[in-house]
Amino acid sequence: MYEELIDPLRYAYDLKADERDGYEISSWKIEERDRFLSLLKQEQKRSLLEIGSGPGKYGRFFQDNGLDVVCTDLSPEMVRLCREKGLTAYEMDFMNLDFTDRSFDAVFALNCLLHVPGNDLSRVLRAIRALLRPSGLFYMGVYGGKEFEGIWPEDRYEPKRFFSFHTDEWIQRAVTEYFEILSFRSIPLEEEQDMHFQSLTLKKE
Repeated sequence: MYEELIDPLRYAYDLKADERDGYEISSWKIEERDRFLSLLKQEQKRSLLEIGSGPGKYGRFFQDNGLDVVCTDLSPEMVRLCREKGLTAYEMDFMNLDFTDRSFDAVFALNCLLHVPGNDLSRVLRAIRALLRPSGLFYMGVYGGKEFEGIWPEDRYEPKRFFSFHTDEWIQRAVTEYFEILSFRSIPLEEEQDMHFQSLTLKKE
């Protein structure tokens, strides 16, 4: 269960926080980020919650573009880096997002929900849906294209992290219980032959 994974994930990301803060953002991730911002502006959204925010690079981008941003991450070191960038940030995990219902116009989650076991994903999606206002937007981006759940044996993080990957059909079926799919895009990855990035733009019905 996800609760059993939180402590190892927190420790792994604490150790890599400064290193991850120094990474350049891939061009395709910039395109994903910009595409979602365009939709937010088109629909006149004002407030955004980023979950699994890491060091706050995306949160800072959205804040610089006029949104009221709140970041959450389970890693205290990641939260520290967010705050150093002038962001409002809290240490929270996906199962304990301590905000009142209907607090946000949008939620952004890039490459974080892939740490949630498939059996627990519905709980997280339900919690995210509750935090969104009517017609709220949700960007969910994960790696997938095949079925795999477990500790990634080639992971260079210590402790090695748990990942949950799914086929395109599985992930779309999982989200449609709680959201309308506005777009689904499959983005090839140069470093992976049997996987790709799954980009979902969702709306609270």
